Amino acid sequence: MEQSQIHISQQQISEEAQILAAQKDSKNFRVLYEANYENIFRFLYRKANDEALAADLTAQTFVKALTNIHKFEYKGVPFSAWLYRIASNEFLKYYRKQKKMPVYSLEEETAKKLTNFSEELADERQQEKIDQLKKVLEKLPTKDMQIIELRFFEDKSFKEISFILETTESAAKMRTYRILEKIKSVINYQ
Repeated sequence: MEQSQIHISQQQISEEAQILAAQKDSKNFRVLYEANYENIFRFLYRKANDEALAADLTAQTFVKALTNIHKFEYKGVPFSAWLYRIASNEFLKYYRKQKKMPVYSLEEETAKKLTNFSEELADERQQEKIDQLKKVLEKLPTKDMQIIELRFFEDKSFKEISFILETTESAAKMRTYRILEKIKSVINYQ
């Protein structure tokens, strides 16, 4: 009987070693912090559209990660996925506490990915479509917006999305495609 082989990249081996080192001694957490700080900050800044708030939430994310590093288990997704899960939860907790609705920043390239705009569209027609897209995204439930954000703003795999949002990979895929169909039907209808 042939044993199945597991393919692990050198980067994954290195990351796992860094995690184990941080679990043994919190001083070693610095390497993980430095490798992930910028991406987590940008993720939160894109969500909050406020630099000071993003910095505060990023700090809270890393404090929580450091405090709970002993609970982290490598399950085939990058350590960063765990950080994104913590960051998402910190962001939502902040907005629930403030009784505000989250704000999302939409970049033109992301808008093009979401709606399959071609370069051939006239600038004013393309801007009209982007404006429609913004309106649709504003009305999406938070859970749906999280999926769109992770998939298209953060370029996360469905496996990472499922880990971050604590769902199955197939559910994340199905939900993404349903949301995209909803977005496209609204934009194409208008």
